[in-house]
Amino acid sequence: MAEGSEGIRPLEGVRVIEMGSLLAGPFCGQLLADFGAEVIKLEPPGKGDPMRLWGRHRKEGRTLWWPIIARNKKSVTLNLREEEGQNLARRLIAEADVVVENFRPGTLERWGLGYEDLSGINTGLVMVRVSGYGQTGPYKDQAGFGSIGEAMGGIRHVTGYPDRPPPRVGISLGDSLAATFGALGAVTALYNRETRGGKGQIVDVAIYEAVLALMESTIPEYALTDHIRSRTGAILPFVAPSNTYPTGDGDYVVIGANADTVFGRFAKALGHPEWAEGERYATHHARGENQEELDGLISDWTRQHTAEEVIAAMREASVPAGKLFTAEDMLSDEQYAARQNIVTVEDPDIGPFPMQNVVPRLSETPGEVRWTGPKLGQHNDEVFGGLLGMSEEDLDGLRERGIV
Repeated sequence: MAEGSEGIRPLEGVRVIEMGSLLAGPFCGQLLADFGAEVIKLEPPGKGDPMRLWGRHRKEGRTLWWPIIARNKKSVTLNLREEEGQNLARRLIAEADVVVENFRPGTLERWGLGYEDLSGINTGLVMVRVSGYGQTGPYKDQAGFGSIGEAMGGIRHVTGYPDRPPPRVGISLGDSLAATFGALGAVTALYNRETRGGKGQIVDVAIYEAVLALMESTIPEYALTDHIRSRTGAILPFVAPSNTYPTGDGDYVVIGANADTVFGRFAKALGHPEWAEGERYATHHARGENQEELDGLISDWTRQHTAEEVIAAMREASVPAGKLFTAEDMLSDEQYAARQNIVTVEDPDIGPFPMQNVVPRLSETPGEVRWTGPKLGQHNDEVFGGLLGMSEEDLDGLRERGIV
């Protein structure tokens, strides 16, 4: 860290009001909070975000997902369905730089909290709006979860094996992608506001569009050549060798040796330097044409060795390779440790709580995990009393009326 930069976070001074629930909006808020933004999360009184209950729990009932998705945030309770709650939200947003929401389009407008309403009281406001299909178009009013966005965006069609139904990835990929693009849009809009005149704008993120953005050249492949990519399992057709190979200890190793120079080293490491010289495997095109045969020969070799032995041989030959990591592997791996990829934060209920660290890594003003997900309404007094200057009597009245 450069001299004088210690303790500085790149988004310090940026205030974010996070509305909505579950994953897409909250993960966007998490990314902004990781880099120092003050993220004030609005939750329904008495219930909170359903994410407080999702995922695997410890025996005492505490979810292990909430401490991560809500890390570095402040929690206040506010009933946005009541006019008094909507008025309080406007007061908070008047003091904010960014609003993040993932309600179905039209919901905030019905509450008088749409962008047109809010920009009238805060002309510099950046509003990140994450939804299944975006704020416009014939599908905008339809319910849309991350899984549906993954299907419509195209990634489900190319995932899995051709003789089986398309599976899902074991994480909420569509929601997380949309949230990541939402965070990118927020900081881009803030930069534009600060350098080009101080006006805010809407960041409109559709989940299916976030997935579509990752779909490489699938559109022109069909439009220009009538080719539709399909499921190909663990391989990319005509890119070989690049596959997941079984090992003698019941594990698997991923090896990528498809470049000509790398394949030469790889073939030598397997004891078959002639592979890199014969016409069947010497070139990228030839290996692609004989992909299944080559993968079979490689699998015959990997099955004679443990995963660690295969990886050691590949490292010795400078061939990219790695095992399929589980959480257990991550917590014991020297690369993870050296890069501090897992950080342990003290949680008031659970105690030491390990979780993934902040990404990306900034050399001068890095992000930081400062605390785990807060208790419901933990920051009511700080935000309503401190930021808005409300008295304890005012807050007691709001509690009695079910507004906070």
